[in-house]
Amino acid sequence: MSRNSLKNMLANLVALFFISGFSALIYQVSWQRLLFTGFGVDLTSITVIISIFMLGLGIGAFFGGRIADRFPKKIILLFCCIELLIGIFGFMSYWAIHWLQEIMIHSSMFIMIFGVFLLLLIPTFLMGSTLPLLTAFFNHHISNIGESIGQLYFYNTLGAAMGALSTGFILFNFLTLSQTLMLAASFNILISLSIFILYGRK
Repeated sequence: MSRNSLKNMLANLVALFFISGFSALIYQVSWQRLLFTGFGVDLTSITVIISIFMLGLGIGAFFGGRIADRFPKKIILLFCCIELLIGIFGFMSYWAIHWLQEIMIHSSMFIMIFGVFLLLLIPTFLMGSTLPLLTAFFNHHISNIGESIGQLYFYNTLGAAMGALSTGFILFNFLTLSQTLMLAASFNILISLSIFILYGRK
């Protein structure tokens, strides 16, 4: 791969990672609003929901680096598959969360927290694994782990901030909750398809 081709590839991946962060925070804000119907809206419920989300991201980040080390030549394909799986869950999440709340409506707070954790563990694990995966890929080509992490974390966090702002101030004013989640899922599917078409066979 030529230097210009590599530069374009890394720039495209950064842009797609921005969109990935954007969709991740759409999920968090939307899932939090959905879960309020089961937990209620207070400081405890907000703390529990955010803690579950962050725990899943942390577990995913922990194992994502190990997955990258084990499959160094498959990182792009793995990232493609992860975004696809996040998108599939995103499409189903509105109904999955309602189903969980219906079957646990009379359960204790501890049981409900555990149920929500199990439900959101897979998508948040997948989201958390994307940063170490792409960092490992970038580091193979840039040979500067500080620059690799800095670029990816900046643009992913910027996308997340834009996603949170857009969800609260724009999307919820024009779309229903289920439509908002479908939009986020569509972004993940778009990322997956774009990566596969551009780089999946290289």
